Amino acid sequence: MNIESRKVSTSKSSEELFTFLTSLNNYEQLMPENTEKFEIDGDSFIFGLKGMPEIRLVSKGSTPNSEVILGAASSKIPFTLTFKIENSDIQIFFKGDFNPMISMMAKKPLTNFINTLIDNIEKL
Repeated sequence: MNIESRKVSTSKSSEELFTFLTSLNNYEQLMPENTEKFEIDGDSFIFGLKGMPEIRLVSKGSTPNSEVILGAASSKIPFTLTFKIENSDIQIFFKGDFNPMISMMAKKPLTNFINTLIDNIEKL
């Protein structure tokens, strides 16, 4: 399953966006209002949204000032969140390897989550 956010422009430079997104502490600012849990644990963080299972994300790599990749720590439901930065513009790409049943159930909540992340990045 693939989900793309809209591309947004920010008042930040690509360097500022990259620095912000490579610091896991900053993701708490981007989370939806219904976040019930957010904990940083070394090179990963766990978050839980109301009515959803908790998810642990780890850094999967980056390209300075142009891309930050986070991925699921568990191989049970493998997925990545890629933040593509171009100048002061940013877009989020979700790629998950789910079975059709999980994809059908998860598409709407994941799309809403991705949209919330990009909306909150736009407000930075």
